[in-house]
Amino acid sequence: MSAPVETVADTPPVAPVAVPAGRVQSRLVYRHSWPIRIMHWVNVVALSIMFMSGLQIFNAHPSLSLGNRSDPGKEILSMGARTDANGQLVGVTRVGQHEFVTTGLFGVSNGLDGKPQVRGFPSWLTVPGSRWLAMGRQWHFFFAWVFVLNGLCYVGYSIARKHLQRDLIPTRSDWRGIGRSIVDHLKFKHPHGEEALRYNILQRLAYLTVIFVFGVGVVLMGLAMSPRLDAVLSPLVEAVGGRQTARTIHFIIAWGFVAFVLIHVFEVLISGAFNQLRGMITGWYRIDEDPPTLATETTAESRHD
Repeated sequence: MSAPVETVADTPPVAPVAVPAGRVQSRLVYRHSWPIRIMHWVNVVALSIMFMSGLQIFNAHPSLSLGNRSDPGKEILSMGARTDANGQLVGVTRVGQHEFVTTGLFGVSNGLDGKPQVRGFPSWLTVPGSRWLAMGRQWHFFFAWVFVLNGLCYVGYSIARKHLQRDLIPTRSDWRGIGRSIVDHLKFKHPHGEEALRYNILQRLAYLTVIFVFGVGVVLMGLAMSPRLDAVLSPLVEAVGGRQTARTIHFIIAWGFVAFVLIHVFEVLISGAFNQLRGMITGWYRIDEDPPTLATETTAESRHD
């Protein structure tokens, strides 16, 4: 089912325009309502700062463990440094029993003064400062609240306007076409016309996963890490296997967000970056149509709200 299209009532009539046979005609549709656009960009800012401030917090203890303790030698991931035969710092990342030299990126990287520093993630990937842990925590928790409130507003708005039911929950037809959708994505084939206004099955599953698995999961694991909430969330902490396990899951989900964003941006770039950005900034999105010999250009609305 295509997204609803409404012709603007007060649009002045336009004289018919002759269009050569075989030439593609396009029209603008109003795809994203202003609340969706605002919440999208608020999320972009909140997630970016949460991720970078989270890496700064991670740098205070650059390792991941399972259970309730973080014992040396038992980490599943650690970033550190050693000195080579020439007395130079060498960045080392350990994953389980495997060790990798990662100088310049993990373990050892240049600080703001250009000199090598022992740190988990490099300074250019962390905010608000190279080693400002206290302020990093404040930034992280502030934007975590922004993220939570914005997410609640999005879900509430989506349910109220039936955006969730209409545009995100897969239909039987969507499930039957999942194989075709996978093949189209592998071939970088994108829909055109009215079909471009509708999320395909892979988009729907991705958005639902990001909202209800990544979004809810990263918040719950973040709360489970806090010693102050042990009494309130002790069943959750025990269910996941301890506070260090919660920290590890929190870290994995954060990188899951990064993977989603990279794929999302890649899809935007290959499917028409200008058109996609215009749709998420102004609401207006251009679609192509195969016109008859004589066509009349109109402006229509089709909302993902």
